[in-house]
Amino acid sequence: MEGEARPGPYRATRLWNEITRYFRAGMPLRKHRQRFKKHGSCFTASEAVDWLHEVLRSNSNFGPEVSRQQTVQLLRKFLKNHVIEDIKGRWGSEDLEDNGVLYRFPSTSPVKPLPSSCREKENLETFSRDKERLFKLPHLSRRTVKKHELLDPLENLEKTEPDITKENKEDVLHRKEISQEYVQEIWRNIILIHLQTILGLPSLEEVLQPAQIVPEYVIYNMTNTSKHGVVILQNKSEDLPHWVLSAMKCLAYWPRNNDVNQPTYSGFERDVFRTVADYFLNLPEPLLTFEYYELFVNILDLLQPHLERIAVEALQICCLLLPPPNRRKMQLLMRMISRISENVDMPRLHDAMGTRSLMIQTFSRCVLCCAEEVDLDELLSTRLVSFLMDHQQEIFKVPTYLQVAVQDHIEYVRMAQGKYPREEICAILPTYSYCKQITPQEFEEQKVSTSQAAVAELLESIIKDKNLSVKDKKKKLKQFQKEYPLIYQNRFPTTENEAMLFENKPTIKQPMLSLRKPKFRSLRY
Repeated sequence: MEGEARPGPYRATRLWNEITRYFRAGMPLRKHRQRFKKHGSCFTASEAVDWLHEVLRSNSNFGPEVSRQQTVQLLRKFLKNHVIEDIKGRWGSEDLEDNGVLYRFPSTSPVKPLPSSCREKENLETFSRDKERLFKLPHLSRRTVKKHELLDPLENLEKTEPDITKENKEDVLHRKEISQEYVQEIWRNIILIHLQTILGLPSLEEVLQPAQIVPEYVIYNMTNTSKHGVVILQNKSEDLPHWVLSAMKCLAYWPRNNDVNQPTYSGFERDVFRTVADYFLNLPEPLLTFEYYELFVNILDLLQPHLERIAVEALQICCLLLPPPNRRKMQLLMRMISRISENVDMPRLHDAMGTRSLMIQTFSRCVLCCAEEVDLDELLSTRLVSFLMDHQQEIFKVPTYLQVAVQDHIEYVRMAQGKYPREEICAILPTYSYCKQITPQEFEEQKVSTSQAAVAELLESIIKDKNLSVKDKKKKLKQFQKEYPLIYQNRFPTTENEAMLFENKPTIKQPMLSLRKPKFRSLRY
C-alpha cells in the first residue's frame, strides 16, 4: 500500500479507500470452527488486529507509532461502515474487541465516493488558471526555489505584451503604487507557489484558498520571536495561562531545578502532566485549526525518509499560516513533549505505556482533527505529531528565504518604476527583532521566581482538586509542607487559615452513647 494515496483534495477519503481495498485483498482468510460449526473464508478479530497492525506500522502514511488499540479502533470503524461484518452478517455497532469472534467481508464494495469537484480534469483546468494568476511563474524545482525564479516572471510578463509600447509600459509602472495590499498579495502568491511546488499538486484550490493565507499572521510569526524562535505575543490574554506555562516548564526541565528541592511524594510529576494535558485537550479547536486540516493531511504523504527535507520545508511554511497564539502554543507543546520523551530521568507517567507513546497518544487529537469526524483522524494525527516532535527545531525555524523572495520582488518592481530611492525599499517590509540581553544575576532571579511560581501553582491545584478525599488531601498537603515549608507558610500563614480549608467538610457522626446506666459503687462502708 506504500505511496498509493496520492496528495490532493479529500486525501483522507482516498487513503481510507486504499486501506479498505488493501485490507480486503490482503487479509488472510481460512476456515474456522465455532460451536461445532465450520465457517469458511473468515477471520477472527485478533487475527485481523495482528495483520492490520503490522501493515499500518510499516506504512509511511501512519508509521511505527500506531498502537494496537488504535488498530482495534480502526477495525471498529470498519465494522461501523460495513467494510466487515460478523459471521452472522451483522454490522453497524462498534463492539468489536481484540478476541476470537469471527468476521468476514461483505459482498458489497466499501469504497466511499469522492465529490465530483476533485476530478482530474477540473484540477488541470484550475492549474491553468492558477498559473496565470500567480505571476505566470515557470515550474519551480520541488526542492529549492531560487531568487531569480521569482523575478524572471515579470520579465516574461513584459514579453507577452508586444502591442504595448515602451512609453505606455513606463506610464503603467509609474501609475501603479506599491501599497500594503499589494505587498500582502505578493506574500500570498509566493507562499502558494512554494506550497504547490512542494506538494506536487496541479492545484491548491481544494487544499488551500488564497483567503486562508493571512499575511499579517505570516509576518508576525516571522518577526516577533525570541532568540529561540518562539513567537512572543503582544496581547498576553491570548497566551498560555501562567499556571499551564509553569507546569510545562517544570516537566520540560525535570529534574533540573536548583532553587528548590524536588518533591518526593509519589505522583507529583503525573499531577503536573495531567494539568497540562487537561488544558490542551479542552481547547475549542485543534492547534492547527479546522480550516487547515486538508493542507496538513496532504503533507503526510511527504513524511518518508527520502522526502524528510521536503516535508520539513512544507511544514515550515504551513505553520507560519497559523494565528500567532496557535503557533506559540504549538511550539511550546512540541518542545515540551520532545524533551520529556528524551529525558531518561523522567519517572514513568503511565503504568502501561512508554513516555513517547504517551506524549503522542495524549496530544494528537488536540493538534490535528477535522471539524466533522473523519475515520482516520486519530491515525493521521498520530503520524503528524510524531514527525513534528522529532523535527520541531527545524520546522519552527523561520524560513528567511520567503522574506528574501518578497523583498527581491518588491525591489524589482520599484527599480522598474524608478520612483523610489534604494534606501526606501525595505521600509514597507518587516525587520527582525531580537531579545534584550539580561545579566546573569537577573537570569538567576527570574529562574528562582518562575520555579517557585510553578510549585505554588501545584499547591493551588491540590487545594482545589475536588476529586481528592479529605484524607488524601491532608496527606498531600502534609508532604508538600515538608518539602516546601516557605511556600506552604506563605499560603497558610496561620493554623486558622489551614483549618478554614476543611471547616465546611462534613464530619463523621460520633457513635451514640451507651444507654446502659453506669454502675456506681456505694460510698457507704
